[in-house]
Amino acid sequence: MARVLLIGTAETKGAELAALSAALTGQGLLPDPIDISLMAGSVALSGAEKLALMAARGTEAGQEAAARADGCLAALAIGGGTGGEIALDVLRALPDPLPKLLVTTLAFDPRAPLADCGIMLIPTLCDIEGVNPMLLGVFERTAAMIAGLAGARVSSPATGPSVAVTTLGVTGAASAAILRELSGRGGSATVFHANGYGGAAFVRFVRAGQATGVIDLNLHELGRMRLAGVSVPLTDRFTVAGSLPRIVLPGALNFLGLGAVDTLSPDHLCRPHYRHSGYFTHVQLTEPEMESQAIALADALNAATGPTHVLLPMGGFSHEDRPGGAIEAPRLREIAADVLMSEARTYSVEHLSHHINAPDTAHAAVTSLFDRMPHD
Repeated sequence: MARVLLIGTAETKGAELAALSAALTGQGLLPDPIDISLMAGSVALSGAEKLALMAARGTEAGQEAAARADGCLAALAIGGGTGGEIALDVLRALPDPLPKLLVTTLAFDPRAPLADCGIMLIPTLCDIEGVNPMLLGVFERTAAMIAGLAGARVSSPATGPSVAVTTLGVTGAASAAILRELSGRGGSATVFHANGYGGAAFVRFVRAGQATGVIDLNLHELGRMRLAGVSVPLTDRFTVAGSLPRIVLPGALNFLGLGAVDTLSPDHLCRPHYRHSGYFTHVQLTEPEMESQAIALADALNAATGPTHVLLPMGGFSHEDRPGGAIEAPRLREIAADVLMSEARTYSVEHLSHHINAPDTAHAAVTSLFDRMPHD
């Protein structure tokens, strides 16, 4: 029987874990339980005490799970708010190739803990509180999904490093053109969404030695980190690739990525802005903000030990920074260019007359990268 790590708080979810265990057994799988209960009993913990106990339990259970993961088919956890948070810590401690699933009420925003890992979420819709037909249906379908892994033929994915590229929808035309250019030269790319979360995966990818070079096309996360917007901690987002051949472009450096328009402050609503979607509004930077952003970027780039080259597409930094665009601002581009030129110490700078999404910009980015990469 294929073994499946089954992770949950037996202290509070015993009946639910038993039902999920039965669903797994019914599919010919062998549950291997790991209890992540806090074991606080009836003691009322303060917030700080509970958080400390959750962290300690997550670490202990993560080490236990990692020691028992060899030969397992998958790792499966269930949890609501507290249990789900501990379970995510445990799942994150497991090796990447192992399928990891969390059956959850989604009682928290999962984006931060999932930003740089491949955990799959299965929402229950109802609470994990007592066994009922809806929850049993979720358990049965989950067990069937995991059983399918046992008989599935999964081909080994192509391995080997590639060029790491960052982008967003506002520079989507540029990233698509860059991928075509790289493919035409026999290269490959792994693309990351620079939305405050994808940068964490980019950092992990580079740290793991999987990047041969970097085209940092979209710098939107610098604004989320320093000015406004949601982001996970990204302390080395703009320095982690400093030893690699790297091309940097100011994609999306000109605006803040904020939430739905009805959540914006009066100050932001007074600025040029537009609705990127129903969930996101892009708000133009002020001139002092652009200067501050460019200085921070220059400081990060000056820490580079590898060849780093900045391309400045002076025709526009994002798809609405263009003639007639909602946040067109040539002056902001000039400020960024002036600062990046004057502050350059270890990196080089080149001006382009094109818009960032123009094919000529993509060609310049790929050519500049290949010029700085080692050749056999």
